[in-house]
Amino acid sequence: MSADANRIVNKLWSYCNVLRDDGLSYGDYLEQLTYLLFLKMADEQTKPPWKRPSPVPAGYDWPSLTARGGAELEHHYRLLLEHLGKQHGLLGLVFRKAQNKIQDPAKLKRLVSDLIDKEQWVMVGADIKGDAYEGLLERNAQDTKSGAGQYFTPRPLIDAMVAAVAPRPGETIVDPACGTGGFLLAAHQWLTAEHPDLTREQREHLRLDALRGVEIVQGVTRLCAMNLLLHNVGPTPQELDKLRATLIAKGKSPEQADAEIDHRLPVRTDDGLRELGADRFDVVLTNPPFGRKSSILVVADDGDTARESITYEREDFWASTTNKQLNFVQHVKSLLKIHGRAAVVVPDNVLFEGGAGETIRRKLLHECDVHTLLRLPTGIFYAQGVKANVLFFDRKPASPNPWTRKLWVYDLRTNQHFTLKTNPMKRADLDPFVAAYQATPRVEGERWRAYDYDELVNRDKCSLDLFWLKDDSLLDAENLPEPDEIAAEIAEDLRSALEQIEEILGDLGSAAR
Repeated sequence: MSADANRIVNKLWSYCNVLRDDGLSYGDYLEQLTYLLFLKMADEQTKPPWKRPSPVPAGYDWPSLTARGGAELEHHYRLLLEHLGKQHGLLGLVFRKAQNKIQDPAKLKRLVSDLIDKEQWVMVGADIKGDAYEGLLERNAQDTKSGAGQYFTPRPLIDAMVAAVAPRPGETIVDPACGTGGFLLAAHQWLTAEHPDLTREQREHLRLDALRGVEIVQGVTRLCAMNLLLHNVGPTPQELDKLRATLIAKGKSPEQADAEIDHRLPVRTDDGLRELGADRFDVVLTNPPFGRKSSILVVADDGDTARESITYEREDFWASTTNKQLNFVQHVKSLLKIHGRAAVVVPDNVLFEGGAGETIRRKLLHECDVHTLLRLPTGIFYAQGVKANVLFFDRKPASPNPWTRKLWVYDLRTNQHFTLKTNPMKRADLDPFVAAYQATPRVEGERWRAYDYDELVNRDKCSLDLFWLKDDSLLDAENLPEPDEIAAEIAEDLRSALEQIEEILGDLGSAAR
């Protein structure tokens, strides 16, 4: 992060600690910052040299906040958020269901007038303000109590996955569980860095059409939309206003125009697994949420609540299961164009679980070229004890013969000890993997081994849980992981076993009925 970005992060973050005394969480503070930054940037662009019309309705804009103070400011801010939340397009995406969480008018005034109004945000380079916002998102993820870490994939891992898949100009890229937009922005930065001579058409395609994300949590979609906007990704509010006017002038109803505008936005709030949709993509990069079962909270007439498992009945799925990650693997395959490329973070259970898991692995090996598996070290995610991998595969046309010839496995887990605070994983730690991935021809090494298709399908349950290195920590007590890490792993194994038993009991109960 640059010195300027660091200065902005520290300035904004120091004020967050003041607001925490009023019971405001990091996530709440980030949301309030998002609303206020959006309004300030929209206002800046109405002034020279841009002189653009404001996308924000008059009386609900930035000057309407700076002109007020005290209780009047707090009251108007609440009305403003409510009004803007009813708008469509980017305004609706950022302000939907927005609420004021800063109850002290004096502190709200200081945030508006001292911290945000004194910076020229549009003049600040996209890399600086984007880095600053991402820095705030990362600090929010580090606040383990908030649970925001589940939306945050370590940046070195994201960058390595993007480098391996190597998106090309003109391609479309999707993340069906996009969180705050880390993969989408890394792909954008990769394309601009690796292809500095993009044509004007290629740059506009990259800004407007190349990147798409889906996020199930409205509040996280809001953060993602702002993150993309600060990095100059997606249509500007002014462009969307102009498009809406053009569509209505051509005879579209306001509702049809709003639906068209929503389709042009780079990110939307939805359950990515609910349906496939009409669009197919060249590249899928994603880290689906942790937690094995898909469920919804059901409230009965008498007020009792219970969680019910969701089983997605989709014709494009090879198997029905309540296992969220197995469903995401199937969904990613369906999202790809023929010859499209995917890199998906998956927990260990996706590699060895029986039943639907075995069916999905066999189908995936046959219908796609599942060419690479990266076994990730523990201690790199904010959720403790997570054992994860990255599965790389390409979708292929229908064929009677299996497309997977060899699966290359890179073991970055055995005898690797990373922690978030004292020894975080760096991008350089992934350089040997990226080099091995890109090598032509690929050559086996200590951590890099190939398995033939026949060997894979003849393994018990077609398990892809492949390892060959001796784990020194099992032999040397001094190398054992920290006690909390061991406890977290045991707890995760127990949860996994319990969920499998509950699933079997549920199936037996259904069969009995």
